[in-house]
Parts: sequence; C-alpha cells; structure tokens
Amino acid sequence: MLGWVVRIFMIVSGVVAGLFIAKDAPLFGMVQVMVMLLLLALIVAVLAFWPERQVSKRDRAR
Repeated sequence: MLGWVVRIFMIVSGVVAGLFIAKDAPLFGMVQVMVMLLLLALIVAVLAFWPERQVSKRDRAR
C-alpha cells in the first residue's frame, strides 16, 4: 500500500519535473525527487493546518 502512494507521488512529480527539465537530462531524477518532497511537504502542511481552518471558519459564523 505504501508503495502505491510513493508511486503516485513519483508519477505526479515526474510530470511536474518534466515541465521544467528534459526527461533525458542527467539531473532529472534529482529534480523529480525534489519536486516530490515539495509536494509531500505541501500535503503535510495542508493536513496540519486543516483543523485550524475549520475552527476559524466556525468562529466567524457566530
């Protein structure tokens, strides 16, 4: 199951990295890993601050 998640992240990061660098470039693998780490950090940040957004939205409604 974890392998599938990593594979999905690598596919998405490969597509994004392919927009900026050629797939046959020597640094493509490194750029792909960097993009994957950025995507992972973005997802973790969204998940970490999601409850705060819900609380602030509820407080504004009162």
